[in-house]
Parts: sequence; structure tokens; C-alpha cells
Amino acid sequence: MSKGKMGFWSVLAVGIGGIVGGIFPTIGLAVQLTSKGAPIAFAIAGVVVLLTTYAYAKLSVAYKSRGGTVTFLNQAFGTGLVSGSFNMMLWLSYVVMLSLYLSAFGSYGASFFAESDRFFWKHLLINVVIVGISGLNLLSADLIGKAQSWIVGFKLGILLLFIAMGIWSIDFEQLELTDLPDIGPLFSGAMMIFLSYEGFELIANTAEDVVNPIRTLPRAYYSAVVFVILLYVLIAVVTVGTLPVEQIVAARDYALVKVARPFMGQFGVVLLTIAALLSTTSAINATFYGSARLSYVIAESKNLPNVLAKKVINLQHVGLFMTSGLTLVFANLFDLSSISTMGSAGFLSIFAAVNLANVRLYQQTQSYRWISLVAAFSCVAAIIVLWERTAQTDPQTLWVMIVMIGLAFGLDFVYCLFTNNKFRL
Repeated sequence: MSKGKMGFWSVLAVGIGGIVGGIFPTIGLAVQLTSKGAPIAFAIAGVVVLLTTYAYAKLSVAYKSRGGTVTFLNQAFGTGLVSGSFNMMLWLSYVVMLSLYLSAFGSYGASFFAESDRFFWKHLLINVVIVGISGLNLLSADLIGKAQSWIVGFKLGILLLFIAMGIWSIDFEQLELTDLPDIGPLFSGAMMIFLSYEGFELIANTAEDVVNPIRTLPRAYYSAVVFVILLYVLIAVVTVGTLPVEQIVAARDYALVKVARPFMGQFGVVLLTIAALLSTTSAINATFYGSARLSYVIAESKNLPNVLAKKVINLQHVGLFMTSGLTLVFANLFDLSSISTMGSAGFLSIFAAVNLANVRLYQQTQSYRWISLVAAFSCVAAIIVLWERTAQTDPQTLWVMIVMIGLAFGLDFVYCLFTNNKFRL
């Protein structure tokens, strides 16, 4: 693959496209958890992401690689059991995220059909989309960037129209902060919806294909994250300012469609449904672009079998097909809504490790260590809050999280056991 094909706007589209798909399944949940504090919850989660963005921007410039997070952890901690296990966790977390996005796409798409046929159409759409995006990723990074730019452009246009029309319909009495939860529930609610920001780190996986990466990568990181924070907060303001909390919670799974109906009518409902389809499509595309390359870099660092690094069509790798296959299995056979919390915990753990990696490599990345130390502390605090809440409200999900972590460490341990790799921390 030739280098230097992706400019600022294509890279920005990968970042925004990888994030914004999370607003549709989480806005209703945010209102349920934090009531009128939903805008504050999105802002809190956004601050944690913004702090971590500093480490990613610095590391991406210093270590330009398609491996992104995997490369950063290997550079800081070597290729031992710990870094290998975090890499495995990252890959599994991406598979979970892809499956969640696919499930959402299938559900929204199937809503156009009769209720008795929705199960069939949902799974047909899941399979068609993952096969189509797998094919797209066999083509050049330039084509991926162009497709992502168009998808993100259409999606954001609809969401910005929703905000513009919604602001004029806000009942400002409903925005009075009289029913805010205490700081504890507000913070835990923010971490429950942290998953809605996952995807910004995919910019790191474009580094080898970027024009003028020293300038382009940091601008793309900060622009994507700040823009999405503002977008989410404004969407949350319109949501809680338009309908009573009870009505939003009652329609939690399709909250934005419910909110849009009073001031956008049936036309708005159709538009928001289209936006949901475009959002999940672009999120799948951006996430797949990064995750399909993870297996190659993990294999190069001897944490997965070398067959995953073998090249196929157009210099892509067997790992692309393995990611597609695992995603299809999860998306078609499992209900993944109950483990979305596990996804948040997984990515928070990985982001904490990346921040610590930047602390360790601060001389090479020319960073201020204290910023990444604060970011790492924020991620760890968020994990503690998330696990505590999950233990109280959903013990089964907590066990799923434990199994996923055990699987990540177990797979790497078994691979090391049957190879010549040494067990290094």
C-alpha cells in the first residue's frame, strides 16, 4: 500500500465516524441513568476521552504504524504476557463493538419492514453489511477515506438539522437543574455511556497512510473529540429539553426518533432512522478499518499465530477475514446489549495502559508526563466506579466482563505455552 494517501478530512472522518454511531443506543440510557443530567454526563465522559487523546496524539506521531494501540503498548512494555493480553483484549473488544454496531444497524433497518419479518431482515442486513465493508477494506485506504467522508457528511447533516430544529422547540422549564442526581450516580452514569465515545483511537491506525502526519494527526484527534463532545452535549440538551424524562426512558432504545417526532414530524422520524443507519455504517467501517489490522500487528509481535500476518488481496491480511468471521458469529448468535458495559470497561482499561505507555515514553514522544498521569488516574477511577455499579445492578454482566478479561489473558498464555515465546511481563 502506498503511503500518504489520506489527508486531514479523511482522517477526521475516520475519527468522527468511529465515534458518533454510539449516540443512538446511549442517549436514552443516559437519560435513564442521570435524568436531566444527561448533558453533564456526556461532558464528563468526554473530558476523560479528551485527556487520553493527548497520549494518542503524541504516540501516533512518534510511532506511525497501522497497529496503533498495539504498537504503543509493545513499544512501552515489550512483547510479554501483559502487553500481549491487553492487545488481545483490544481485539476482542473491537469484535464486540462491531457486533453491537451491526446489531443496531440490523434493528434500525428491519424497522422498515413488517414486525413478523424483522428477525429475518435484521440478520440478512447484518451479513450483507459486514461482507460489504470487508470488501471495501480490501481496497485502498484512499477509497475508505472517501467513502467515510461521504457517510459522515450525510449523517452529521441530519444530526445538525435535528439540533437546529430542536433548539427552537426546547421547553426551557424542563432544563431547570432541579432533579439532578448526586455526583456519584452522575459520574457512574457517565462511565456507563463512555462506550459512546469509543472510536477516536482508530485515527492511530491510519498513521502510515496520512499526508504530513506530524501536523495532520494531532489536528484530527483534537478536532474529532472536541466536535463530538459538543455534538453529544447539544443532542442531550435537545433531548431532555423537548420531552419529559419519563417519555424518553419509555422509548430508550429509539429515544432520538421519539424526540424528533414533535418538531420534525414523520419526515423527521425517517431522517433520524436514516441517520442511525448511516451512523452505524460509518462506525462499522471506521472500527473495521482499525480492528482488521490489529491481528497482523499482534501476530508480528508473536502474540498470535503467524498465519494472521500472511498477505492476501491488495496487501491486506488473513486477520481481516478472521475479524469478519468472529464478528458475524457474535452478531448473529448473541444478544450483546447486556455486555455493553463490558465494552466500556475493556476500553477504559486499554486507555489507562496507553496513558501509562506515554508516561514511560515521554522523552521519545516529547510529552508532559503529568497530563497522561491524570488521564490514567481518570480511567482507573472510571473503571472502579463502573465495576462497583455493575456489581450492584447487574452481577451477570460483571461475570461476563471477568470471563472476557480471563479469555484475553488465557489466549495469550496458551499461545506462549505452545510456542517458543518467553513469559515476560
